[in-house]
Amino acid sequence: MSVRKWLSIVLVAVLTVAAKVDANEGFYVGPSLSAYYLDSDRYVGGAEDAVVAGANLGYRFFNDWALELGVGSEVAGNDLELAKLDFYYWFGEDATTWRPYFTMGVAYYEQDVSSSGPVLNPDQKYTHQGSVGMGLSKMLDDHLEFRGDVRFLHQVREGHEGINDGSLNLALNYFFNGPKAAPIVAAEPVPEPEYVEPAPEPQPDQLRTITVRLNVEFEFDKAIVRAIYGDELQAVANAMKVHDDIELVLEGHTDWIGTDAYNQDLSDRRAKAVKAKLVETYGIAANRISTVGYGESRPIADNKTDEGRARNRRVIGELSYSEVVVD
Repeated sequence: MSVRKWLSIVLVAVLTVAAKVDANEGFYVGPSLSAYYLDSDRYVGGAEDAVVAGANLGYRFFNDWALELGVGSEVAGNDLELAKLDFYYWFGEDATTWRPYFTMGVAYYEQDVSSSGPVLNPDQKYTHQGSVGMGLSKMLDDHLEFRGDVRFLHQVREGHEGINDGSLNLALNYFFNGPKAAPIVAAEPVPEPEYVEPAPEPQPDQLRTITVRLNVEFEFDKAIVRAIYGDELQAVANAMKVHDDIELVLEGHTDWIGTDAYNQDLSDRRAKAVKAKLVETYGIAANRISTVGYGESRPIADNKTDEGRARNRRVIGELSYSEVVVD
């Protein structure tokens, strides 16, 4: 089957996905532009360069890896057409910054033997390559991603395993459900605790108990404490500074997307992130705070909805102390 037929199939698939994509799936499509340096052994008379325009169709799993099908055709002429299947793995967590990634895959070349440049060796009309590369990407907004990388391609069939190519690749991908920020649920206002000097020998009926609750919600697949929870963290820190006998237990939780083992680790990291914030920003001693992760085992809302999953991605804590009632 020619690369042009592959291109038609991919375009039809793109339109089908665009019409039927589920809101929770990571499908994306986009154009690409690549500059290829082709090994001189492919030609009689020297090396050949090619600029290829193409289209990508991929699926991104969670925040770290993706599979992608791509096709392309040389811009100035019909000398090179290709199809490829690539695997991508990203490093780091924050998709709003530049993130490095690793890619590997396979590619299929179809070249015209009647090239207007150097004469193509006849046995190079159809070839298969394996590729590896490194690059950087960034989400420009909730749906649009820019990506650029360099790759090394090695011919793996047709009896010319010593032939190597290089490429520079740029892509602009549209995610039908890109890495959006989790819905922000307004936290209930936490009253600033009132502190009074203790009265001499107060009677039990002169005391009251104050409870301060902490509920920090997280974006999907992240363990980063957002600035909107500064007031809640400050209230907890104030209480712990005044009452140095209070200890705090932080419980981390996730929604049900992902494996049990991955969610257990993610819940641990979220609880430790809140602890680090209290220690580093608000000056609370680390030995007064303990953490525990429960993974996805203790949901408080329906995991089948976006709103429910957002509420389940949380770290909670609670502390109580007594103060004297002044008439």
